[in-house]
Parts: sequence; C-alpha cells; structure tokens
Amino acid sequence: MPQSKFFRIGYGFLLIFLIILVGTKIDFIFRPIVVLVQTLFFPFLLGGVLYYLFRPVVQFLHKRKVPKVLSILLIYLLAIGLFVLLFYSIGPILQRQVSNLIENTPALIDAIRSKLNDLQQNEWVSRFQESEQFDVKEISDKVTAYLSTSVQTIGTNIANFIGIITNIIMIFVTVPFILYYMLKEGEKAPQMVLQTLPERQRNNGTKILKDMDIALSSYIQGQILVSVCVGTMLYIGYLVIGIDYSLILAIIAMFTNVIPFLGPIIGVVPALIVAIVDSPAMVIKVLVVMVIAQQIEGNVISPQVMGKKLDIHPLTIISILLVAGSLGGLLGLILAVPVYAVLKVIALHTYRLINLRKSKEL
Repeated sequence: MPQSKFFRIGYGFLLIFLIILVGTKIDFIFRPIVVLVQTLFFPFLLGGVLYYLFRPVVQFLHKRKVPKVLSILLIYLLAIGLFVLLFYSIGPILQRQVSNLIENTPALIDAIRSKLNDLQQNEWVSRFQESEQFDVKEISDKVTAYLSTSVQTIGTNIANFIGIITNIIMIFVTVPFILYYMLKEGEKAPQMVLQTLPERQRNNGTKILKDMDIALSSYIQGQILVSVCVGTMLYIGYLVIGIDYSLILAIIAMFTNVIPFLGPIIGVVPALIVAIVDSPAMVIKVLVVMVIAQQIEGNVISPQVMGKKLDIHPLTIISILLVAGSLGGLLGLILAVPVYAVLKVIALHTYRLINLRKSKEL
C-alpha cells in the first residue's frame, strides 16, 4: 500500500467521510449532541459578545481595588438601569410604531402594488419591457404575493411564534449567569491552554493568546459600536426628514450594518419601501440620509473605532454571504461574517499553538 504523503492525506479524508457516513446511519446517537450545540450556541454567543463589551469596565474597576464580584454586580446594575432608561424613553415610541406598522400593513401592500402598477404604465418602462425580458407586472405580483404570504404566515403560526418568544426568554435568563462566570473566571481559560504547552514555549504561547484576544475584542467591540453609531445617525436623519416608522427602520439598519458590503444596502431597503409609498421626494431624502451616514461611518467612525481590523478578502466575504443567505436567510447574513472572522482568528492562532506545542526548538 502506498505510504506517500499524498496517499496518507487521502486515507485521512476517506476515514473522515467514513465516520460521517456511519454517523448518518446512527444519527440517534449524535442527535443529542446536535440539540446540545443548538441549545447552547446562542446563549454562549451572546455571552461572549457581552463579555468583550463589559470586560474593560470590570478590569478598570478591579485595578482600582474594587473586588471583581462587586465590579460585575455594579455593571449588571448599570446595564439594568440603562435598559430601564431605554425602555421608558424609546419603548412607547417603538410600541406605537410597531402597532401602526401592523395595522397599516395591508394598506402598505396595496400601496406598493399600486406604485408598481403605475410604474408599469410608464412609457420608458414599457419600452424597456419590449426590448428586454423584463415584466414589471410579474415582479409586482411576486412582491405583493410574498408580502401577503408573510403576513398570513405570521398570523397562522402563533405556536411557532410563542416557541420563538420562549427561546428568547430562556436566552435572556441564562445569559447573565454565563456572562457572570465568564467575567469572573475568564482569565483561567488561557492558563488552562498554556498548561498543555511545554514550559519552555509558554512565553510564546502567552503572546499568541494575547494576540488572539486583542483581535477578537477589537473586532467585536468595534463592530457593535460602529453599528450603534450608524443606527443612531440614521434615526436622527429619519426624524429630520419625517419618514414613518423611523425607529424601526433605524434598528433594522443597525443590526444589518454588521454585514459588510451588503449590510448598508439591506438596511436601507425597508426605508426605501416606506419612502416609495410616501413620495418620490422621500426616496431621495432617504438616499441622502443613507449616503451621509455611510460616509461618516466609513471615513470618520470606523477608522477611529475598529482599530485592528481582521483582514478578510472581499471575494471571501461575498462567497460567505451567498452561502449563508441560502442556508440561514437574513439571520445567516447577519451572523456569517462576524462568525467567520472570529473562527478565522481562533483557527489561525490555534494552528500556531499546535505548531508551538510540537516544536522542539528552545
């Protein structure tokens, strides 16, 4: 049997595929593991994000002789206070806008259909349809049918909706406990990793873990702060131009802003839909607000906030977004690049740690 490096790699892949094949035949054994990962993924993901946001404050207080447990409790009290403040300041506005949006959804769908029908009657569009395989009526029917189906789905799947709400509540109940132990004992994890290295290599291992930590913290903190700034700027801009549902539209843009390239476009689409129903002038105003916000974010905020960015090739990002969008929809688009960036840092530095452990050099 050949013993070359190429064949050994081939044997390894065949063994992996064989294990996967066997696993699919006895999925009842691995199903609990899948359920366990699905259950713990979001609580630990959210806990990890909050860990990197709150850790600088804990370290700041701890350096000033405040016990770590007390520092964490003070941060929790501060977070609760900010949450209550936000709830009482923007909660009524958000509730009113959500209620208005739900009540006006049928009228909004009819208005969109009417605008698309008017567009179909336009002379220039008619000429374009004659020369190209492009039918505005077909697009109009598909868009309105999709919107109507989405509304009906929300109404007929109350049980699923309740299940989602229950999962969200469970996440918010468990995350504070996960975050508490991360903040309290987070420094122990690198020490456990270093114990697996030869003693002579632990100084280099400490440097690698520190580089990993800096890259992760700068990316997570920077992305969240930039997204909050963009959402705030858009909300102020939407208030100035007087568009309906300004807070909802700004929150959507804030969450989608974590998606590189496509995020700003996805975030402004709902605002453009509302603006189209309003008037052509409102569409121009929304585009102006978006351009101003993105210019400020790209030229002022991001260079100052992001610090040490993760180097991801644009083609890689586009590929990730295409796959994630097909597999996970909007949630996949939102999580794809941040998760990839984090996994990339972990993989690269883990590879360095493995090589360091195998190294026999002093």
